[in-house]
Amino acid sequence: MVKAGQTIKAERDPETGLLPGADGKQRCWWHGNLPDYLHYHDTEWGWPVDDDRRLFEKICLEGFQSGLSWLTILRKREGFRAAFANFEFEDVANFTEADVERCLGDAGIVRHRKKIESTINNAKRAIELKREFGSLAAYFWAYEPKPENRPREITFEVAKTLGKTEESTALSKDLKKRSWSFVGPTTVYAFMQSMGMVNDHLEGCCCREPVEEARRTFKRPR
Repeated sequence: MVKAGQTIKAERDPETGLLPGADGKQRCWWHGNLPDYLHYHDTEWGWPVDDDRRLFEKICLEGFQSGLSWLTILRKREGFRAAFANFEFEDVANFTEADVERCLGDAGIVRHRKKIESTINNAKRAIELKREFGSLAAYFWAYEPKPENRPREITFEVAKTLGKTEESTALSKDLKKRSWSFVGPTTVYAFMQSMGMVNDHLEGCCCREPVEEARRTFKRPR
């Protein structure tokens, strides 16, 4: 029996990309059975989100992840939330240079000036988006790929090629036109995966069908 918090040492299937867990279930390989990463895989990644605060948090954290591992960001997420007013973008938009300096001295986050300043800038842009579209959710979900533009199956080989798409490129381009920053096509595609706009759980992963069912019943914001 595996103790709480213990990492399961198992090997990924080289053909399917699936990794067995302590519960006997097969999952995508990338969490490596690390408890916190596995929890994120099971309960967040790919599940559809329409809450504006959560969407703002996700796109900002994806921007911070650029050049780093997602696990680094995940393990600092509570620090980010504390530093950036729980990602309430109306509050972050009012941050001053003093807040930038405060964040630069905060070891609980990634201390990167341009990314910190980008988060404040993007908060101001998020207010503009909400004013124009009614919600961030309505804006983002309008870029959901049509079924015919998606791979028929998310195999291990397909998953390894997923980095940016026509839709993520279009969304990135529009965000940049609206003066958002750290929103390149690859970053935006990772955001789309995280918020459940696409379901990239592997075929055979125990989360694939539950996530797909959640997407089927999810009411798209308009």
